[in-house]
Amino acid sequence: MTSTYAVLSEGLEKRFGEVHALRGLDLAVAEGTVCGVLGPNGAGKTTAVRLLTTLLRPDAGSARVAGHDLVREAAAVRSRIAVTGQDTSIDGDLTGRQNLQLFGRLHRVRGPAGRTTELLDRFGLTEAADRPAATYSGGMRRRLDLAASLIRRPDVLFLDEPTTGLDPASRNLIWDAVRGLAAEGTTVLLTTQYLEEADRLAGDIVLVDRGRVAHTGSPAQLKALVGAHAEVVVAHPDVLTKAAAVLDRLTGGQPSFDHDRNAVGVVSKDPTLTLPLLVRALDSAGVPLLDASLRPPTLDDVFLRLTETDTTDEVKERAA
Repeated sequence: MTSTYAVLSEGLEKRFGEVHALRGLDLAVAEGTVCGVLGPNGAGKTTAVRLLTTLLRPDAGSARVAGHDLVREAAAVRSRIAVTGQDTSIDGDLTGRQNLQLFGRLHRVRGPAGRTTELLDRFGLTEAADRPAATYSGGMRRRLDLAASLIRRPDVLFLDEPTTGLDPASRNLIWDAVRGLAAEGTTVLLTTQYLEEADRLAGDIVLVDRGRVAHTGSPAQLKALVGAHAEVVVAHPDVLTKAAAVLDRLTGGQPSFDHDRNAVGVVSKDPTLTLPLLVRALDSAGVPLLDASLRPPTLDDVFLRLTETDTTDEVKERAA
């Protein structure tokens, strides 16, 4: 494994009976970066995390995590990583401080009291530190769980949907912590259903679909594959079809209608399209406008478009 990669896998496969959860997963996550792993439900994201954290053994393929072979050096991998899943590992009968000190002792951390104080402050839990964790809100428990994962300063941190169900304040605290960890050199592999979360945190995105990596790149690179979203609102419903024809000609995309608003939208395949060009073309076609917009694509657009395209391609291949 090249020293610049904290996680490197080739051809990872995993079956559960008749279900082929991973079908040859290839990952390359650079050290000190945040990598977002996105994909539909059932795409294999959680299975990938369980494999890479030694909770499962692969049926085929190989991987190295933090410089160690996933199978032959599983104990060494575990000593260099931390995992925060969707379920917390916090003891509700212990206080927040006692939970962190317990994890510190289990991991043989030097000076666990100082590290505990540092993490309580980092995650906004100082005032609640000496209350039983059972009295914490869901967001506070999730923050405490993440703090426990960081008690020994891991080289690689796996976050499996860490902010699901959290309020915006708790989510922002975790986002700030993730940014700080990456700045300090920790590699973070993040699976999430919140595309805004991946957009804000991840320098690289891996889109997983049906157990394989379908697309990789920075958020900007993936958005460039999709194109901008153009929408026009017309003055009269009887010109919607004419407006759609103009959009089709300009963009090469498939227009979609919102009849309640007298609107038609399309994802542009032409990166040179501008709003003035769009307005002039509609005016020349005699389409009276109330509004027109051209917005950059979001990761939601990327997710929907690329997984939709892949599914369509697979159906065509099966039918051939």
